[in-house]
Amino acid sequence: MNNLLDKCCDKCTHEPQNPCRDFIKCIKEGPICHDDDACRQKRQDLLADIHLPAGSDKKNILICAGTGCTSSGSKKLVAVLKEELQKHNLTDKVKITITGCHGFCEQGPLMIVEPDKIFYVRVDVSDVPEIVEQNLVGGQVVERLLYKDPTTGELAKTYNDVPFYARQQRMVLHNCGHINPENVSEYIANDGYAGFVKALFDMTPEEVIEDVKKSGLRGRGGAGFPTGMKWGFVRQATGDKKYVVCNADEGDPGAFMDRSVLEGDPHAVLEGMMICGYAVGADEGYIYVRAEYPLAIERLKIAIAQAEQYGILGDNIFNSGFNFHIKIKAGAGAFVCGEETALLTSIEGNRGMPRVRPPFPAQSGLWGKPTNLNNVETYANVPHILRNGGENYAKLGTEKSKGTKIFALTGKVNNTGLVEVPMGMTLKDIIFTIGGGIQNGKKFKAVQIGGPSGGCIPEENLDLPVDYDSLTAAGAMMGSGGLVVMDETTCMVDVARFFLTFTQSESCGKCTPCREGTKRMLEILTRICNGEGKMEDLDSLERLGRVVKNTALCGLGQTCPNPILSTLRYFKDEYIAHIQDKRCPAGACSALLVFKIDPEKCKGCGKCAKNCPAGAITGEKKEPHVIDTTKCIKCGSCLLGCKFDAIYKA
Repeated sequence: MNNLLDKCCDKCTHEPQNPCRDFIKCIKEGPICHDDDACRQKRQDLLADIHLPAGSDKKNILICAGTGCTSSGSKKLVAVLKEELQKHNLTDKVKITITGCHGFCEQGPLMIVEPDKIFYVRVDVSDVPEIVEQNLVGGQVVERLLYKDPTTGELAKTYNDVPFYARQQRMVLHNCGHINPENVSEYIANDGYAGFVKALFDMTPEEVIEDVKKSGLRGRGGAGFPTGMKWGFVRQATGDKKYVVCNADEGDPGAFMDRSVLEGDPHAVLEGMMICGYAVGADEGYIYVRAEYPLAIERLKIAIAQAEQYGILGDNIFNSGFNFHIKIKAGAGAFVCGEETALLTSIEGNRGMPRVRPPFPAQSGLWGKPTNLNNVETYANVPHILRNGGENYAKLGTEKSKGTKIFALTGKVNNTGLVEVPMGMTLKDIIFTIGGGIQNGKKFKAVQIGGPSGGCIPEENLDLPVDYDSLTAAGAMMGSGGLVVMDETTCMVDVARFFLTFTQSESCGKCTPCREGTKRMLEILTRICNGEGKMEDLDSLERLGRVVKNTALCGLGQTCPNPILSTLRYFKDEYIAHIQDKRCPAGACSALLVFKIDPEKCKGCGKCAKNCPAGAITGEKKEPHVIDTTKCIKCGSCLLGCKFDAIYKA
């Protein structure tokens, strides 16, 4: 396919390396520097090649090439599909498009046949010949590859029929999974860079900031600070140099929202940063991205190079006099570098450690210059706001939490993956409607929201609307958007210990409350999980948690007690059971477990004895075996190997 940004004919005065201010209009409506029906038709044909009309005799095969599907073999599908299309002489009639993440990662590799939106899941290379012969040639859907609802058993023929997508409202993710992230033309065909052009030529910087304020957009990185207000601070700050920084250091366990946007729609982030740069008066930007995200970095590099090649990014953009350059900084892998001042310190080439605030980055940030810092999802929202207006954006969401939010839905839920929903949707709808309910018919127990610094919400709060203020009142936080669902087999004391283990190991050690407080809290939690706790430990945990929360230097320390405080608030009975009864109600804490063999079920096969690494199981062949609890190391090997369900945890 030809590039939309190429000159349409010799008459065209548009130069790709220095495009005019009307280049978006030229691409969408045809040439404006001359009137030529042939050129206009060429543009329409190119756009139609990207957006196939319903009933088209052409097909577009969308294959997910995000990290999740790539790891399960989606690249091999592309190679085999090309071979099969050649065999059937379909190369000119079927286009193959690699895309970013569709969100439904556990069902990957994913494949969509456009324009019919046929949605195939868990596609293997061996399935490709059948898809080509039966679907592309014969016009029949391969039903065995369709998504099957785990609760109803119904097959979903198209993308829109899948319950996982039906209740979502994909604003930031609207391109992810549907365009080639390595082709700037496909981004532009979906209204890309139109918001930037509008801001640059039709609005003053102050009007742009006011529009962002009207939208009600709040930072999606965790704290939820009003984006327009932050931009206004940077605009008003004095300085001969200003910076725009994107925080893509996504370190929360199980979170992959930012990664998926960078992999699937990198130009949206670039456009948001460029709009911000124009608004605040900056001419340079940095994207601080985790080094553990190689595909995201690769696609960002491609996007920046393409934008520079066509004059969308660089000096004198669209002959407007506005200059903007973007650089990538690969992070060093420290969780604390997600904190804004530690991130800026890392970009400067120093060890990533937080700074005392004030001054805030808006006044003195990168190299002491006024700096605006937002995360990936925040910047990706901005092009939508500029295209459609801040007031229109503000119609979605709740009174104080506008727009949509992306969550990484994981844990003991049937449909795991990336979801984008309007602010204000209840936890119940997210988990049971979009997520499909709890795995294996288990009972819902809690959902941990906001990453390792978030809180645990119990069943009685499932009707809680997901917005900044409601979550804070419930003892949790929006955070970057992690949603970990837990069932009845989850021990809430152990969950608190798990997340505190992470934040304690990631503490930079600069301030005493975080450095020492997290260690002491972890020691107490470990004692309780081992059955060695005392009732006064609960008061100590509560007191330490409040002290660390109120006195730690940065956001990591200030929020790390949240899992402890929320589980003490909602699941205190489990703590008491561990301390007084020396019992883990969920049967998860190995130190409090005793493995036993039911003599009525045991067949004496001897498999458990062979699997036991401690030699704790004895018994004659075809006779019930017994476990010596003094030798048992509680590894669970016997339980996993028993075919007769004779071994149980007590």
